[in-house]
Amino acid sequence: WLCWENELRVSDHLELSEFFRNTYEPTGAFNGKQFAGGRSWAGARPEVRAIGTDVHGIAAHLGLLRRYIKVDEADLLVAELGLYGVRRDLEGLGIAHSISAMYPVLQQLGVPFAFGTVRQALRNHVGRFCRKGLGNILTGVRVRSTLPDVYPDLPPTRVDDDILVMVLPIGRPMSEWPVGTLID
Repeated sequence: WLCWENELRVSDHLELSEFFRNTYEPTGAFNGKQFAGGRSWAGARPEVRAIGTDVHGIAAHLGLLRRYIKVDEADLLVAELGLYGVRRDLEGLGIAHSISAMYPVLQQLGVPFAFGTVRQALRNHVGRFCRKGLGNILTGVRVRSTLPDVYPDLPPTRVDDDILVMVLPIGRPMSEWPVGTLID
């Protein structure tokens, strides 16, 4: 189902927190720790969430947040897609369904593009989705982002160049995506 962030109850956040810990912890202990204590977001909280459920609880999740990014020097409004996860017993079945469920909301929000990053391990999943013409994987692009929390021993930003950048044209054609090698 689709739900705006302000519609979630405390019990929803607790269930999502457990789902994210179970989903992200196998990719690294730190990845799961950020969802401790009922926290159901990683950095900024999403505006809208697509949450798939079945008889076993949360099956899949995808969050959306409108924001401006910079592609080199060009400012661009996007719907950033993130907090993607599929329960382990359903892996390989989720990204196309999650994005398809979110697509009507993306159109209603009037954003020109949806943008998201995923780790290289999801290349096959994202690649299958993009081969259907619904999205594009950008190569040779680095992403600089602000850390969600302040750590005295770390810089406030990080640069990722070993991630996949996916762009979905929503209100504009892909030909209007700015050319650049750094996304802020």
